[in-house]
Amino acid sequence: MLKNKYFLVLSCLVLNVTVMISQTLSLDTVLAKIKTNNPQLKMYDADIQSMDAAAKGAKSWMPPQVGTGFFMTPYNPKLWQADAMGPGMGSYMLGVTQMIPNASKLKADFDYMNAMSSVEAENKNYTINQLNAVAKTNYYQWIVIDKKIKISNNNLLLLDYMIKSMEIRYQYNMDKLSTYYKAKSQYSKSQSMIVMLENDISQKRIMLNTLMARDKNTAFEIDAIYKIIDFDPMGSDTTSLSENRSDLRAIEKTIAVNQLKIKAERTKFLPEFGVRYEHMFAFGQQPQQFTLMGMINIPMPWSTRMNTANIDSFQIKNESLNWQKQMILNEATGMISGMNTELVNVKKQYEIAEKSIIPALRRNYDTAILAWQNNTGDLFVVLDAWEALNMAQIEALDKLQTILNIQVEIDKQLEKK
Repeated sequence: MLKNKYFLVLSCLVLNVTVMISQTLSLDTVLAKIKTNNPQLKMYDADIQSMDAAAKGAKSWMPPQVGTGFFMTPYNPKLWQADAMGPGMGSYMLGVTQMIPNASKLKADFDYMNAMSSVEAENKNYTINQLNAVAKTNYYQWIVIDKKIKISNNNLLLLDYMIKSMEIRYQYNMDKLSTYYKAKSQYSKSQSMIVMLENDISQKRIMLNTLMARDKNTAFEIDAIYKIIDFDPMGSDTTSLSENRSDLRAIEKTIAVNQLKIKAERTKFLPEFGVRYEHMFAFGQQPQQFTLMGMINIPMPWSTRMNTANIDSFQIKNESLNWQKQMILNEATGMISGMNTELVNVKKQYEIAEKSIIPALRRNYDTAILAWQNNTGDLFVVLDAWEALNMAQIEALDKLQTILNIQVEIDKQLEKK
């Protein structure tokens, strides 16, 4: 019975490990996990909630002022009491003062504080776009590395076949020993290349796990799915960029917040009213007394200089932000135009390599190895043909990697979801 339980537990562990190893994450799944789990984005969420919470108190009044003490009371306590000479003097006072803020000022402060979180919301979207670009780059690089590993493994099989054939043919003096060692050297180089590529995949896995805020050693695989797409130049005009890019929307939101701050500063030029009530507990036989007064704070030029300076400062800041927006638009349109031109050219090179260069080099290799097998060709020619084919395949994949990298960069500039 104990052995059966042990076997069951062991089977469950093996099954769990197998599930973990065989887990495959699509690019959309990776991006969704980043959006949900990344600590940097959670930080933005907390900041937004903090600003919204602070805005709820924007319409609060100033606390009332309570005062108490003696009012018009003689220093001589004997005079407090009533006697034949008089009803007594002095009183004990209790007073309350409450300033009533201007309704326009409260509304302006609330609108300003309530709008502050909108800037952080756009900054969060900008950060999501940056993180997505990093994730896409690493994901696509992983796809290309996988393809390189498959090519290298296939080439290892070809070299292994040639090496074993040479070992047999050398016994009959049908091949040169120098050719044999050259093939062995190429075999070792391919093995070293595979080790390096597998390390690159491990680095990509760690990077993606880091972006998803998971255990860095969590094993998973990816979908070998990608699309080479054509970009519409009309989508990179300044109007579309202003609508789509979060950093530009954040600038617009900041300008709007500054305008609300200017409006709030201007409300400080408005008067504020208050009321003061005081009750006197009279000593002796004096009657009870009270004071009820209205108050007004009148802003004067010497008391509003700071508010005037703040208004000027925010107006100049908005001018600076408008120029910053124009600068970003100018740089973005230039970068997109340049990258789109490069993308078109690299696509053409990749198509030529896939449709012409690689098929021709593969036929050259097939011809060379067939001649060698029939003892009408030299193995050096075969190795040269193999090396040329291998190099062309790797270079084609490098072109594919460049295409995918450019696509990611254009997506980042356009901020495509």
